[in-house]
Amino acid sequence: MIQQFPSLSVIMPCLNEADNIADAIQETLNTLDQMSIDAEIMVINDGSRDATAEIVKQLQATDERIKLLSHTKPEGVGASFWDGVQNASHDFVTMIPGDNENDPEDVLKYYYLTQDIDIIVPFIMNIEIRSKIRRIISALYRFIINVSFGMNLNYTNGTVIYNRQILLDINLGTTGFLYQAEILIKLIRMGYFYAETPHLLSMRGSGKTKALTFTSLFNVISSYLKLFWAVHISRKAGHTGEPLNEKSISYRRYQDNQ
Repeated sequence: MIQQFPSLSVIMPCLNEADNIADAIQETLNTLDQMSIDAEIMVINDGSRDATAEIVKQLQATDERIKLLSHTKPEGVGASFWDGVQNASHDFVTMIPGDNENDPEDVLKYYYLTQDIDIIVPFIMNIEIRSKIRRIISALYRFIINVSFGMNLNYTNGTVIYNRQILLDINLGTTGFLYQAEILIKLIRMGYFYAETPHLLSMRGSGKTKALTFTSLFNVISSYLKLFWAVHISRKAGHTGEPLNEKSISYRRYQDNQ
């Protein structure tokens, strides 16, 4: 019997990825075909100044599953993801960057779980391939997030798969580095079912990470304080008293147990 999965919108942010976007799209399409997932790829052209948009338009003529949204100027990965969420039309959403550094087959390895839960959260098993200082900073970041918001997450910055309906019920306060942690904190604290799945991190081919800069640190601290205020002080987000979306898997499971 062929297993029927929920449909999926793959959000693919890209900024000046003319050399990589075609391969990223094709590899994603190949994986979707192999897994028989009804899907669309929403390319978010985040203000590219190269031929990224033109290449995507050419590919659109060959496959109707490819969609294109363009920003007039770079707005960042978080803003691109949220733009994709607002314009997607399928059941679940995930993000696969247009730099072709993520393996779509690995991202969707546990997609079958979408039949039973609303959120699939990946975590890195081979964290040792990162530098010691990066591991220390990541561990400290994870500790602060978990303790501050009552979480027990191993990782918050991977290619998370979400039930799109539950995303539409929250307001995103930041589009910076903390955006994914904010989404997870709000949804999990509301009571949505999630599962963490193990994945392997590939060694970065070239270039340096932009995560460790004074600007990004300032943005993370600012976003963290805003989220802490919203959750613990003003209590406007992330509480079990907030109603679950009736179209969510979690809502149905709670109803079945009553």
